[in-house]
Amino acid sequence: MLGLRRAASLLLLPPLPLPRAGPPAATMATMLVSQERYAWLRDLGLQEENPGVYNGRWGGRGQVVTTYCPANNEPIASVRQASLEDYEETVKKAKEAWKVWADIPAPKRGEIVRQIGDALRQKIKVLGSLVSLEMGKIFVEGVGEVQEYVDVCDYAVGLSRMIGGPILPSERPGHALIEQWNPVGLVGIITAFNFPVAVYGWNSAIAMICGNACLWKGAPSTSLVSVAVTKIITKVLEDNKLPGAICSLVCGGADIGTAMARDERMDLLSFTGSTKVGKEVALMVQERFGRSLLELGGNNAIIVFEDADLNLVIPSALFAAVGTAGQRCTTARRLFLHESVHDEVVARLTKAYAQVRIGDPWDPNTLYGPLHTKEAVKMFLDAVEQAKQQGGSVVYGGKVINRPGNYVEPTIVTGLPHNAPIVHTETFAPILYVLKFKEEEDVFAWNNEVKQGLSSSIFTKDLGRIFRWLGPKGSDCGIVNVNIPTSGAEIGGAFGGEKHTGGGRESGSDSWKLYMRRST
Repeated sequence: MLGLRRAASLLLLPPLPLPRAGPPAATMATMLVSQERYAWLRDLGLQEENPGVYNGRWGGRGQVVTTYCPANNEPIASVRQASLEDYEETVKKAKEAWKVWADIPAPKRGEIVRQIGDALRQKIKVLGSLVSLEMGKIFVEGVGEVQEYVDVCDYAVGLSRMIGGPILPSERPGHALIEQWNPVGLVGIITAFNFPVAVYGWNSAIAMICGNACLWKGAPSTSLVSVAVTKIITKVLEDNKLPGAICSLVCGGADIGTAMARDERMDLLSFTGSTKVGKEVALMVQERFGRSLLELGGNNAIIVFEDADLNLVIPSALFAAVGTAGQRCTTARRLFLHESVHDEVVARLTKAYAQVRIGDPWDPNTLYGPLHTKEAVKMFLDAVEQAKQQGGSVVYGGKVINRPGNYVEPTIVTGLPHNAPIVHTETFAPILYVLKFKEEEDVFAWNNEVKQGLSSSIFTKDLGRIFRWLGPKGSDCGIVNVNIPTSGAEIGGAFGGEKHTGGGRESGSDSWKLYMRRST
């Protein structure tokens, strides 16, 4: 969230040539990367077909995959993905590179990460534009995501001089008891489409200062972002005469992901994605007694009590529910309203929804862009239909927008019970289920009754209630907010959730320990 604030100032810079809505991809003579108005893509080293494997050199012998702009479904460029042979070669080179990297003192590793952060700063606007073009989030969010990676690099630099274990009293005379932390070795990082830069940054910056090599597999639909980020990193490694395989890349699909999960050489596997796939990954890793870090789904709730400041509630609920078109893991999907304020909040929120500017992600006035894929649009429509069948009323939205791209209306549904099946189902789309409650004890229990446990928030002025919410009988989520939205996290704290969210923690606090092994 802080990254977004910093990124907003960049909008004052001279803009890049903006993409535009246009005819379907089938009518386009060339990919966007070859059109003059998208010449800025070449500043990131991109071309019509790009190698999707990096292990010290670029290559790839797998399938060629084309990525599309969600705002108009035009083809951007293609990436030749990794074959299983490419994967095998890359793992071997990454393990060899780790031997060099692990011997470098942690503060010196921090210096390399600092340089990576500086290199990202130099490309922040053009890389943020690519995130917006390929993922579909609005431009300021794309830039903010790169800023998040930069911030994590800054954080990791300081951390590189602080990681260590205690010296403990020994019961044996003349002896010392020491806890020593060492890198695990090779960290596999599988990231999702919705944050194609930031999540890799959270993992890789911390993993690197801990002394690990990294092997990245991004989402196939945002492969260009993976390639562009890796090119920036490899330049830093090359300038410092370090093995490029310290930060390896294998673009690919389920076959590569499965290989990573089953590979005993993968000392830690960090997976960000759906709960369904995350469960499969966890079982494969556990079968080999491996170590995993899971960041999965979230069915996040905002609770509004009768004493809440509604002038704070309305923009907060709007931001949490429609930001990134409902495609954040921390998106608010349930809004519990005390019965005394229910009708007023619904009326005011509906009015606020009507004022949301929907449009091209690159327009600085746009708040709300497209869904990432056509499949996501189908899932949105199916969820709206299920909500109706289960007794819900659509008071705003619920339809596909008639324009090029994957646009749907931000949607508010009322009238459902707290335990309706669709309410307990995470749909990665901008659908907000508004639910009525009377008693604090009930609504705290309803917050916790879903399978996921990522983010949660209450709005109240009651100090006692706030501490009950933060306490053992309050929210069971990994992120517990008071008078702020469910979305938005700061890098200094550990990010992650409980239950079906996976239990993993990334970014700040003591999350670094997950990337290391401890010896006593």
